Amino acid sequence: MSFPRSTGILLHPASLPSRGGIGDFGPAAYEFLDFLASARQGLWQVLPLGPPANGNSPYSSTSAFAGNPLLVSLERLADRGWLDRSQLNALPDSNGHIDYEQVQKDKFPLLAEAANKFLHSATSSARSRFDRFCQENDWWLQDFVLYDALRTRYRKQSWNTWPLALARREASALETAHIELASEMAVRKVIQFFFYEQWHALRLYCAEKSIRVVGDIAIFVDYDSADVWAHREIFRLKDTLEPEAVSGVPPDAFSATGQRWGNPLYNWNVLRSEGYKWWVQRLAWAAQTCDFIRLDHFRGFAQFWEIPASEPTAINGRWVDGPKDELFNKLREELGGLPFFAEDLGYITPDVHALRERLNIPGMAVLQFGFGDPGAHMYLPHRLTADRVVYTGTHDNDTTLGWWNSTATEYERRAAEAYVGPCEDGINWAFIRAAQASVASFSVFPIQDVLGLGSEARLNTPSVKTGNYHWRYQPGSLNHKLAERLANLAEVTDRLPQPVPKPPSEDFIA
Repeated sequence: MSFPRSTGILLHPASLPSRGGIGDFGPAAYEFLDFLASARQGLWQVLPLGPPANGNSPYSSTSAFAGNPLLVSLERLADRGWLDRSQLNALPDSNGHIDYEQVQKDKFPLLAEAANKFLHSATSSARSRFDRFCQENDWWLQDFVLYDALRTRYRKQSWNTWPLALARREASALETAHIELASEMAVRKVIQFFFYEQWHALRLYCAEKSIRVVGDIAIFVDYDSADVWAHREIFRLKDTLEPEAVSGVPPDAFSATGQRWGNPLYNWNVLRSEGYKWWVQRLAWAAQTCDFIRLDHFRGFAQFWEIPASEPTAINGRWVDGPKDELFNKLREELGGLPFFAEDLGYITPDVHALRERLNIPGMAVLQFGFGDPGAHMYLPHRLTADRVVYTGTHDNDTTLGWWNSTATEYERRAAEAYVGPCEDGINWAFIRAAQASVASFSVFPIQDVLGLGSEARLNTPSVKTGNYHWRYQPGSLNHKLAERLANLAEVTDRLPQPVPKPPSEDFIA
């Protein structure tokens, strides 16, 4: 797929300076989009938007389809009468890092209260929109809300520890659970309705501002998820319900034992026999909620590292063939195109590059990776082609200024200075200019690099289990001077936004 020459900013909604202790789809999101428009940025890239499973990572979710309730704006719910605005006064202000435990305690009871009010007092037109949402999404929604209600009942323990009849989804046990948890399930359906109404309202605003949304899909899903519980047949599980084999990557220069991620592996033979229905549904859903999709760990579609579940590390794994072209040909047939680009960073074998090129899916380049030994120069602007998405850094990197001051070797700093020249206004702006001037189709940079922030603003450190995804930018950080600087750069590098076809106008009630 050919991407239009564009530029944009990587910012997860949770990092917005919203009321309530965490970023959300409320006023701060619209202010950010106004900034993007004034800065002539045509892309807003987010991380996965699903409900968190284990820890705070957006890449660990209890559902491949549901939305994270913590991203729902309480202010917008109050605007529509589902909450009294006075109830928001006790919430934390828009400053400071995210305390997820406190946010959950503060926010979910208010979301449940708003949902209950909706269920008891929604107008006929509002109720009609909700009923249509439930009907159109019943194929994932019903399983998710039951799973989520059961997970709460059993204190967030993984589904395989529930009573065996529920873990195995025996019909009588499911019927009883539906009856006992009917009210909790109804509340969760309304919260999902709130999420998607607010998200689609934001997307409509993006379209009005000529901004396209770039989403993100993790290749694997969590074992502790509604997807594995409801579709055990498409995952490689034992009769005991435990994973037979799990995901990861082999040992490399960064880890002598590799990385054991622990996600259950797909049973690609079963998926193939079903016409890859689950994957078609997953990526069709993603394509409806975003304009472009980043496919995480693309190499896993060519070959994936299979680790016996009994192994404590990734050392004793092996490479196994993935679905390769067959899956993507099916997706192209069903979706009418492949609006994806591939996360193909790190050690990538020629067959993975060949797969991406056959499919005409752009790959990625990260400038921070380009200044090591000559083999790393593939990430530098002079080596790029139009079928690339170039970043100064990603959510997994230190900020560019943090990298420069703390992580980069003396060799890398010397090479970077030789490449980008004097950096009186900061290495971050030198990298932004280099990315913008490249021939790559998309040029994207984290908001931290635009703001010139150091390691204190790093979003995630891979393999470190604590302290991640807590950062938010401060209110007032985005100003006219920054917008003008970005706009001038977008203009001179021929990356000005192109009009977005406007979705059908709808009266969003959430």
